[in-house]
Formats: sequence, structure tokens, C-alpha cells
Amino acid sequence: MRDLPVVTKHLIGINALMFFALIAFERTGTDLNDLLGLHIFLAPDFRPYQLVTYMFMHGSFTHILFNMFSLWMFGRILEQVWGPKRFLTYYLITGIGAGLVQEVVQYIYYSTYLSPYLSVNLGGGMIIPMAEYLNMWTTVGASGAVYGILLAFAMTFPNERLFMIPFPFPIKAKYFVMIFGILELLTGLSNNAGDNVAHFAHLGGILFGIILILYWRKKGKINGPYIF
Repeated sequence: MRDLPVVTKHLIGINALMFFALIAFERTGTDLNDLLGLHIFLAPDFRPYQLVTYMFMHGSFTHILFNMFSLWMFGRILEQVWGPKRFLTYYLITGIGAGLVQEVVQYIYYSTYLSPYLSVNLGGGMIIPMAEYLNMWTTVGASGAVYGILLAFAMTFPNERLFMIPFPFPIKAKYFVMIFGILELLTGLSNNAGDNVAHFAHLGGILFGIILILYWRKKGKINGPYIF
């Protein structure tokens, strides 16, 4: 950790501290993911600051482990190339952008399937008011920003070879991100996904990453191949 660039190190540290705080507060009956996670804007518990705080919260040890490993693996390299200020700006914008995309997707789902109803039947005779049900739509995790980082790494080092399970051979970074992006899109569009993963938030991180990198490139603020 001592050799990590300052922003990457602090981002990993903050995420770890918030995860430990989540566990500690659960023992007092307080759910930090409910307070700081991102609710759909129609929900009574939605707060604008959640667009930032949600990306520092996680749902499980596996969730935070994957995200922090990816941040360590790719984020430190980008920070060394871009510098701490630009890297932090990119991280926050892609994370917020991922949250905004998730909000839009959830609103489309609500408008299409739920808006005519005042309550929701969860099965087993359990019926809850719509407002309470919308409060259950909580998004947490740094995954949107992490997918933005993966995209930035692939655009900066497109021919760098990476290993990806289950492939037993190295894959160029540009293909690595393309495969992940396509899988996220297909899974997100599938009505049978049912995995409680915010696939469109991941795609939102990629989308905002592309826009920001192309903007910086046009302004001459960053250099590199940026060619797939």
C-alpha cells in the first residue's frame, strides 16, 4: 500500500473503512447501505448526495474484494499516467454517471410496469405500498467507476495482454473490455437476469468514461493511442 499512488490508496482505504463501518453499524440496527446507497429518485429515502456516497458502499466481501482488486490493478497505472487530480475526477464522474444511468433504467422499468399500481404483491400474501417497495431499490458499489477504469485502461493500453477467466490464454485489453461490455449489455437486457447486479450502472461507467476520455483527447489534455 505504501507504494500505491495517493488517490488509489485513499480510495481503497475509504472503501475498506466504509465496509467495516457497514458491519459495525449493522450490530446497532442501522443499515448504512440504506442511508448511503443510491435509491431511485422516486423513493422517499432518495437523497441527491447518494449519487456520490453509493460508490463507497458494498453489499458483500466478495463485492468489495473484486472492485478494490480491479482498482488496485488498473487504477494505480492510470493515476501514474494521468496524475492524481485527473484520475480522481475521472473516477468520480464515471461513478456518478453510472448512478445516473441506473436511475434512468430503473425509472423506465417503473414507468413501464409499476406506475399504475399503488402497492406490490411480493408473494406469500405479502403486499407492501409502492413507496416502500421503491425504497428497496438500492444500488451500492464502486463497480460503475471500476468499469470506467477498465475502459480507460483499454483505451490507453489497447494491446496490453490480460488474463480473463475462463480463458486459459491472455487477451488484449481492448477485447477484454469489449467482451465485458457485451456480456453486461446482454445480461442487463435479459428479463431472467435476477442476479441483483446493476448491469446498466456498469455500462454507464463505460459510457461516461468514453465521453470523458474523448473530450479530454479533443482538448489535448491527455495523450495516448485511444484506438481500438
